Amino acid sequence: MSEAAVVTFEGLAKGDVVAEREHTLTRDSLVRYAGASGDFNPIHYRDDFAQSVGLPGVLAHGMLTMGVAGSLATDWLGTAGHVVDFQSRFTRPVPVDAETGAVVTVSATVGALDEEARTARLDLKVTFDGATVLGKSQMVVAFA
Repeated sequence: MSEAAVVTFEGLAKGDVVAEREHTLTRDSLVRYAGASGDFNPIHYRDDFAQSVGLPGVLAHGMLTMGVAGSLATDWLGTAGHVVDFQSRFTRPVPVDAETGAVVTVSATVGALDEEARTARLDLKVTFDGATVLGKSQMVVAFA
């Protein structure tokens, strides 16, 4: 088993794709997130209710989707630094099928580097079914 490479500020360049992965959200994921967050809105667990308010079915929590995106970046960063800022716009819902779930794809690209502050802005691309679900999703990380 090989050790993961240590991330360094000096090793980064604007445009580098530093991490990518797919994450499957399931109805179980939604139940666990609801318990942890206290967000028990029935659009996140009842198809009949979600459809009664005009939605295609049960939707993932927006903050859960954002958390999936953020965890990609923090897993990549490890102990090399810390998060200074993280923000996203919720642009499209993520329907979670009762049987197949929902596969969310996330990639992190270095969007900007500030040598004086030793920070990197990571631009997170978050998609479901080929469509962007988080817009202007960015995380700023600081290195020691």
